[in-house]
Amino acid sequence: MNGVAHTARQFEAYAKRQQVPFLSVHPGPVTEVATEGAVTTMQLKRGFAKFGLDANLDYDPLLMRYCARVMRQVKEFGAELIHITGPGDMGMMGAYISWRLNLPLVVSWHTSLHEYAGRRLERALAFLGKRTSRKAGLWAEKRSLQILAWFYKRAKVVLAPNTELVAMMANMTGRPSFLMSRGVDTGLFSPARRKRTTRTFRIGYVGRLTAEKNVRFLAELSSALTTLGRTRFEFIIVGEGRESEWLRQHVPNAIFTGVLRGERLAEAYAGMDLFVFPSATDTFGNVVVEALSAGVPAIVTSSGGPRFLVQPGVTGFIAASDWEFISACNTIMTDPMLHRNMREAARQYAFTLSWDQVFERVFDAYRHCFSPLGDAVKGHPAILTSA
Repeated sequence: MNGVAHTARQFEAYAKRQQVPFLSVHPGPVTEVATEGAVTTMQLKRGFAKFGLDANLDYDPLLMRYCARVMRQVKEFGAELIHITGPGDMGMMGAYISWRLNLPLVVSWHTSLHEYAGRRLERALAFLGKRTSRKAGLWAEKRSLQILAWFYKRAKVVLAPNTELVAMMANMTGRPSFLMSRGVDTGLFSPARRKRTTRTFRIGYVGRLTAEKNVRFLAELSSALTTLGRTRFEFIIVGEGRESEWLRQHVPNAIFTGVLRGERLAEAYAGMDLFVFPSATDTFGNVVVEALSAGVPAIVTSSGGPRFLVQPGVTGFIAASDWEFISACNTIMTDPMLHRNMREAARQYAFTLSWDQVFERVFDAYRHCFSPLGDAVKGHPAILTSA
């Protein structure tokens, strides 16, 4: 459910396949160190001071108590660079360790935190009126971006999940900026896992149920489709979050599964007829490529990273407004031939996405930490991820 954690797990799997010396430090249920082949993992248990930022996403302000232990592990491993996944509790410790050990720091941008800050403050201040809350949200977004720019300038190299963000990061930090895209497991996420036999058209959403994901739009979509005469449809909503109870009250024709993983998640995708993702803040959208891999066309907004994943009219639609989003859903629901062609095209597109190619490009970016000429990394990356 968490794109950062999912990417980190795939990076570990890549290192195991390729036998690349790799140290992965991340939160876990217990504090322990384990080694499997070339990969060493170090789990750190967050303590009593932790608090929830969202469903399954915590922050421990006292995590630095592990700093000396992690630093010893990094030295013992022989790390030659440190890669962190953002300014979370783990990322801040990683940035400090890279400074103390004089190791090059690579920082990847996974979440547009400034946009999250703006959306959440705007929602929290909604009682003040739309104009006032929007003004406060824009202020929070601008100020948060300034803080993020300061943090990312600590890096020697920055990575981002789409070309628009790559350009933004280069301009914002003045550092070499490279693409770190995403892949998909086409064996796991496959149309072959479809088990549904009912004819009711099923519209799916997978992700955190939070304000910045714009999930309340699902209620508006349901109402609008009914007004347009669509009656035999239902939603399947996979995930948890602060908007969960509101959605249960306002989307009556929905199945709520909670968080799903592995084969159960793959079966949920395969059982969908259409995937909708109304978020305008996502930097990539792992869930979009997973849906496409399952042979499910997707409708996304014209803001954020998911728009780079959908081929309009071929594997889905990109909507510039709420009405375009609703209209696109209605078009697919009422055109069986278009729907069938999109399902086939979505699956074929997924075959072009390879995790191995993604991480090979990441290692190419690492080389820029050592020489302007891009000399080969002798080295061992230590990856610290907050998720």
